[in-house]
Amino acid sequence: MLGRVVKLLGSDHIMVKCADGKVRVGRIRGKLKRRIWVRENDVVLIAPWEFQDDRCDVLWRYTIPQADLLRQKGYLPQDV
Repeated sequence: MLGRVVKLLGSDHIMVKCADGKVRVGRIRGKLKRRIWVRENDVVLIAPWEFQDDRCDVLWRYTIPQADLLRQKGYLPQDV
């Protein structure tokens, strides 16, 4: 699922507004923590947790050209 970073919460946690309209607290996976810098308004790929609906894992951060391409192809809603 795609989402946009709303707020950085510190450590490895961020607040993400998801494509389904929910706001979730995301956790940056350890594999990406030191490789990718996540900033506010970045488009990210997330995996919602099955046992807590308000939590998710951040799997990937898209660059600006990649996010524009996702928006043009219709994968990313305009309000996210």
